[in-house]
Amino acid sequence: MSQLPRIDRQREHQANERTFLAWLRTSIALIGFGFAIARFGIFLKQMEAVMNQTIEAPHPLLNSQSLGVSLVIVGVIVIGLAGWRYGVTFQQIERSNYRPNPWMVWIMTALVMLLGILTIPILLIKAFDISVSRPPTTGSSQSLPKSSR
Repeated sequence: MSQLPRIDRQREHQANERTFLAWLRTSIALIGFGFAIARFGIFLKQMEAVMNQTIEAPHPLLNSQSLGVSLVIVGVIVIGLAGWRYGVTFQQIERSNYRPNPWMVWIMTALVMLLGILTIPILLIKAFDISVSRPPTTGSSQSLPKSSR
């Protein structure tokens, strides 16, 4: 095989770096989104406690904390895979034998779809939980001013 001109190799390396940075942004978004989902579940528990409502034990797997932690883990894995793939592509460019390999795209597609599908039961559980009317808590008239009683 003939060696590529220096300018073409430079462009290929720059494209490889842009691809790596895109995967890095994706992983940071997954980690941030996972953190937000996990924190939102904690926020909902705190709101239930403040409103003196009974706190139901969350499903051991289908809850926002599990989903949030899963997204953070997937984000960290994506960072590792992106770095590994960057190194492999770098070596292939240097040897002038680059072969595209879409396996990482398919794996990420499957993981994100799986996590997205797992959010559906959580959303449905929360939607039906909110639609059930809860009886008012006792002692709520004590918080009203005397003129309103």
